[in-house]
Amino acid sequence: MVAYTAFSSLLFASLAVASPHKQSKPPAFFLAGDSTTAVQSTGGGGWGNGFLATLKSPAFGVNKGHNGATTVSFVDGGDWKQVLDLVKNATSKYDVYVTIQFGHNDQKPAKNITMEAFKANLETLTGEVKQLGATPLLFTSLARRNFNGTDLKQDLADVVPATREAAAKAKVQLIDLNVASRKYVQAIGQANADKYNLVEGDRTHLNDHGSVVFGRIVADLLVKSDKNLGKWIEKNATLSRLIADGKYA
Repeated sequence: MVAYTAFSSLLFASLAVASPHKQSKPPAFFLAGDSTTAVQSTGGGGWGNGFLATLKSPAFGVNKGHNGATTVSFVDGGDWKQVLDLVKNATSKYDVYVTIQFGHNDQKPAKNITMEAFKANLETLTGEVKQLGATPLLFTSLARRNFNGTDLKQDLADVVPATREAAAKAKVQLIDLNVASRKYVQAIGQANADKYNLVEGDRTHLNDHGSVVFGRIVADLLVKSDKNLGKWIEKNATLSRLIADGKYA
């Protein structure tokens, strides 16, 4: 009985050491994409910085979105290597996520990228992220804000389903930003949607305020996809409610 009691005490002590109240590592987000992800600048500006501003320290992120980028040029020009280097340097201390959003430029005839090649490129990118022990998040393209009368055009009708197919084939998390952004833009209408334009007439890129609003859409989508991220992403109940209700924010 004494021996059993001693063994039991030792067992419970070892369990206490082996099973502490374990805290997950803070997340790090590295954003790969085109100008609709990128920092606001001449000819470009997306949701990236607006989203990164929602992160609570020590969580952090880096926006590597590149104006004019395709799934080909982002790799060939060295941007993708920079993203992978960031991943390699962060995985020991952070749960690393790589957001991947392309399509706006891949669909242009001059780029000569077929939808089959586009899907294959996305699958390759997600695979390389997985190999480094990080989590790829494949995003459908941010909606353009072009209306035909009262109806929002769907001028990304080729790359959006291709992205969904790539995510399914690669078995990675899909963040359907196109659906969420289209729903919101359709609800607020052309006049209000134009208030987010980087410059007058530019219905693709976002100004600083647009980055905050669409960055909030991204933040809410991520928390919905993974509740554990909620403690690392600052809430903005007022903005989230306006977006959910389809009211201009």
